[in-house]
Amino acid sequence: MLFSFSFRYNFDEVRSLTKVLRIENLKKYYGKGKSVITKAVDGISFDVEEGEFVAIMGASGSGKTTLLNTISTIDTVTSGNILIDGENITSLKSDKLADFRREKLGFVFQDFNLLDTLTIGENISLSLIINKVNSSNIDSRVKDISMKLDIDKILDKFPYEVSGGQKQRCACARALINNPKIILADEPTGALDSKSSRMLLETMESMNENLKATILMVTHDAFSASYAKRVIFIKDGKMFNEILRGEKLRKDFFDEILDVLTLLGGDLKDVK
Repeated sequence: MLFSFSFRYNFDEVRSLTKVLRIENLKKYYGKGKSVITKAVDGISFDVEEGEFVAIMGASGSGKTTLLNTISTIDTVTSGNILIDGENITSLKSDKLADFRREKLGFVFQDFNLLDTLTIGENISLSLIINKVNSSNIDSRVKDISMKLDIDKILDKFPYEVSGGQKQRCACARALINNPKIILADEPTGALDSKSSRMLLETMESMNENLKATILMVTHDAFSASYAKRVIFIKDGKMFNEILRGEKLRKDFFDEILDVLTLLGGDLKDVK
């Protein structure tokens, strides 16, 4: 089954939604002068609406991680614009970027990035402390988000005392605690076993559906991507295709994702 690259949302639906993220003709090239230039991201454009759960897929070297790094402000762009909550982050200075990252972005990493010397509760509350939230509000906010993610019983434990799935839910709670405009997830199931992966993906799905979190997830894994509401496929630094889950069952959406991956031809062997 073939898919048209021109697939987009119905324009009437788009006008009724709020754009949290807008990528405009984004390019990221490596190399200078006459040296060989690697076009890691080569003219990509797309939007993410408020409340969406979007997955980005592609083979190793396709540019998806570079794309996420530019959106997360870890890397700079060669040209193009990245607008988050209406602000063009490509024009912000380093000090302003740090504030923007702390206030508007949430992160879920493959390796959790928890501090082993802090308890689960302290790991979750750390960003609130850094943002100078009133101390009287911190405990209640940590308790509230931990209950929603079913980790309220382990707040006094240290990361080494809990499972990988619980660590990743702690990372999700930490990402959500500041009410960011968008959560960026980089291969969030990469370090988990199959059971923990499913639990995390169900948690992220719940974060999206019940807590209205906007999520952009990079993944190699078709199973993980099937939990998203839209999947964008990248090949050689360019947009290859995108598909929308709509009312499909997750199994049917998973099969559709596999069909698109098949169109990537030889690259499919690099997609886990």
